[in-house]
Amino acid sequence: MKTDYVEITKNVSATLKELRAGAPDVMKGFGAIAQAAAKADALDTKTKELIALAIGVAVRCEDCIAFHAKAAVAQGATDAEIFETLGMAIYMGAGPSVMYAAHAVDAVRQFEAAKAAATPTMA
Repeated sequence: MKTDYVEITKNVSATLKELRAGAPDVMKGFGAIAQAAAKADALDTKTKELIALAIGVAVRCEDCIAFHAKAAVAQGATDAEIFETLGMAIYMGAGPSVMYAAHAVDAVRQFEAAKAAATPTMA
């Protein structure tokens, strides 16, 4: 059975709300770090999301793959950019990263399909 990465982001987001309520100071601090790290500066936001996707693959974090694949698609990452990013993740993480890179491709495809389905078409 295929992993549903769109569903992962929905489910984890719901649980993260509970975590934010239970550990508000820690989660506010984490949120501030996330905002500061993702802010476009010398690197644009898309590049930073591609880096995060590569790290998610290299550290074998399926939830990270889901969230950063979603963000990379939202930022307009191309297939060429995704695959080059995954190539670096494989280089840095060896064999296990190959398997998680396959998960990342699946996640990207799911978010592309969801984005396409949500985009109105001109008839």
